Amino acid sequence: MAEHKENKDQTTSQSTDNYEGWGFDLFPERRGTYKPNLKNILFQGRGNENLERIKCENKVAYCISKSPLVKIMMGALRRSGCEVNPSRHIACELCDSSVHGGYDPIMNQVVICQNTATSKGTIQGVLIHELIHMFDNCTRKLDFRNIEHLACTEIRAANLTHCGLVSSILEGHSSIFNFRKKHQDCVKHKAVISVLAVRNVTYEQAKEAVEKVFDRCYADLEPIGRRIRGRTVDFELAYAEAFLMGYD
Repeated sequence: MAEHKENKDQTTSQSTDNYEGWGFDLFPERRGTYKPNLKNILFQGRGNENLERIKCENKVAYCISKSPLVKIMMGALRRSGCEVNPSRHIACELCDSSVHGGYDPIMNQVVICQNTATSKGTIQGVLIHELIHMFDNCTRKLDFRNIEHLACTEIRAANLTHCGLVSSILEGHSSIFNFRKKHQDCVKHKAVISVLAVRNVTYEQAKEAVEKVFDRCYADLEPIGRRIRGRTVDFELAYAEAFLMGYD
C-alpha cells in the first residue's frame, strides 16, 4: 500500500467527472510514462521488465489454479456474469515501489506489480484483494469517484483478506488477548490507508468516509463468507463453504 503524501490541492468533493490522477501515478507503465534510463538500469535493476513479467504471470497462473480464495473469487465473478479472463483482466506491470497492486475500474483490470509483488504469497494476497474490488464493481456497480463507495470496497477487502492474527499483532492493532475487539481497528486503518493511496484527500476525510460506511460494509462477507484469520484451515473452510454462497 502506498504511503500518503500531503498534497496542496486537497479535494473535498464526493465525486468528480473523471479518474485522472487517482492513484494511476503509482502505475507508470499503465500511464505510458515509464521510460527506462541509464540510471534505472545501473542502480535500480531495470532493463529486465520482460523477464519480470514472465515470472509474474507464471505465479499468477499458479495462484489461480491453487489458491482456494482466488478460486472462490473467480467463481463468484463467473456466477455473477463477470467472468475473468486472466489474459484480459489481470496484468503484470511495473509499478511505483510503494505498492504491490491495484484495480483499474476503467479497464476493469487487476494490476500485479511485477517489481514488488515477487512471491506467490504476495501475489495471492494482491489477487484476492483486487478481485474483491472487481467483484464489488461487477455486482454493486460502484462509482469509484465516490469516496464512500471507495471506502466501502476497501473495508471489505481489508476485512476479508487482511488483519489476520499474526499480521494484526505485528502491526500493533491487536494481541492474542483482544484480537476480536481490535480486528475492526485494523480493518479501519487499512481501509483509510488504501483510500489515501488512490484519492487526493486528507487523512481526516478518508477516516470520515470509512467510519460513515463501516458497519454496513464490515458486515458484508460476500462472496468469501468468513473473515480469514490467517490460518490455512480458514482458506479451506471458505472454499468448502462456497456452495452456500452460490459461488462453487
